[in-house]
Amino acid sequence: MSCSVAVSSSPVFSPSSSLFCNKPSILSPSPETLTLSLAHSKFPSSSSLSSPTTAQSSPSPSSPYRFRLQKQPTGLSSSSSSLLGSGSGSPQTILKRKRPGKLDIPVAEMSFAGVAKTPREIRRDELEEEREGSYSVYCKRGRREAMDDRFSAVVNFHGDQKQAFFGVFDGHGGAKAAEFAAENLDKNILEEVTRRVDDDGDHEIEEAIKRGYLNTDSEFLKEDVRGGSCCVTALIRNGNLVVSNAGDCRAVMSSAGGLAKALTSDHRPSREDEKNRIETLGGYVDLCHGMWRVHGSLAVSRGIGDRHLKQWVIAEPETKILQIKPEHEFVILASDGLWDKVSNQEAVDIARPFCIGGMDAPKPMMACKKLVELSVSRGSIDDISVMLIQLGRYI
Repeated sequence: MSCSVAVSSSPVFSPSSSLFCNKPSILSPSPETLTLSLAHSKFPSSSSLSSPTTAQSSPSPSSPYRFRLQKQPTGLSSSSSSLLGSGSGSPQTILKRKRPGKLDIPVAEMSFAGVAKTPREIRRDELEEEREGSYSVYCKRGRREAMDDRFSAVVNFHGDQKQAFFGVFDGHGGAKAAEFAAENLDKNILEEVTRRVDDDGDHEIEEAIKRGYLNTDSEFLKEDVRGGSCCVTALIRNGNLVVSNAGDCRAVMSSAGGLAKALTSDHRPSREDEKNRIETLGGYVDLCHGMWRVHGSLAVSRGIGDRHLKQWVIAEPETKILQIKPEHEFVILASDGLWDKVSNQEAVDIARPFCIGGMDAPKPMMACKKLVELSVSRGSIDDISVMLIQLGRYI
């Protein structure tokens, strides 16, 4: 079907308009009529449009348009034909088709090679654990994608309520080393202690702790996994507190009156003895962005793992042994996420009211959370782990 529209008396299409040249043959065969072909238009049928001859011989003076249909359209209902005026004197109009409604296309998860897309693993932003009268621990993720800190706690060792082992582990380069240490260091240390130390004394306790650390490091290196972990541990046995560390995790004890006492020393390349040890072994220490680093890379000089720097970053811990006395109140084990923002004495001052005396029952977990909140409020972006061990139980 084809349709043509003739426009008469139009200033635009008039041959006399200055917009066009005065050649009638260019516009249409007739100087007063322009014919346009509409190949895909459909119009309703009406009596006034039934014949091309009739429509050509009797144009409507009131309308500037004249429709010439060479073939009557089909497929329209009788009701639609009433949309056009039937009389030659009435304007002939065409209703516009409405825009179709918006399609709701469901969005599907894409998969490749037949493997469905799985939900993302939920991040562990916080960890907390408490055993009334013994220990409390709280860990909070920093601004990293995942939390690299871990902890371990073994109480009632060999059925003895006076023996226990605790540890806090700060992973770097991922959480693999911290996870491995948390799962294996306590076993390796307790195995060495059982094998080396007799029941009557602790003559070789320091060597047993050292072997436990080195064995754990050796086992982790066999895993062929990148990353490392700083460690701080506390072994309570026969009324003695044995504290060890490798890296910058720290142990601080509160004595009578709330006096803070550091039980460990951070292993950093800025320590003169650590720097000399590294350089004696053929390594070097650089100052990068205001921080001393081993080979310009790692900001700690001891720890478990760190295969690429193992020649200089050793796993051998430093250990201190002291007998637990009534004036020893509690010990705080924490990662550097706390100690970089909170001093030793501040930590004891904040924790002590939640642990010692008063009308209310002790709330050591609240003390751990308060310390974490303080470090965060001072701008810490690192993972923060705080463990509080109450020593009165082990006297």
